[in-house]
Parts: sequence; C-alpha cells; structure tokens
Amino acid sequence: MSETSRTLEMTFATELDKKHVIRVEDARSDATDAEVTAAMDNIITKNIFSGTGGELVEKVSARLITTQIDEFDIV
Repeated sequence: MSETSRTLEMTFATELDKKHVIRVEDARSDATDAEVTAAMDNIITKNIFSGTGGELVEKVSARLITTQIDEFDIV
C-alpha cells in the first residue's frame, strides 16, 4: 500500500537575521506561486507568528515537499 503526503514549507527571515520555517501539512498539490506568495505576505503583514529570532520580516523561499511511503508486506 502506498501513502503520499504533501507539506508546504515556507522560510522567512526574521528581524534578528535568522531563518524561521513554517510547515503546513496536507498542503494542496495545485497551490500556485501567487497563492503561496500572498499567504507569506499575509503572514508577514499581520505579524501572526514570531519566534526567538523576532518578527518575520521577509520571504526567503517556499517549497512543496511530497513524500511517498510504500510499505512491504512481510508476513
């Protein structure tokens, strides 16, 4: 049996020049560049998240990670 999962990984720069990664599990496979960019801009503008590195101030990168797990039947 095969299982596939998708994770959207968004990386931001913080005010203290550190990187902060936000991961969204079960992300849509058809998400567009424009949608991800808008979501990241929203996160920065609304100051929704902050960590030990301070507030998020800039988009660095985004990627969709697809993982496929195939299990063996070893009875």
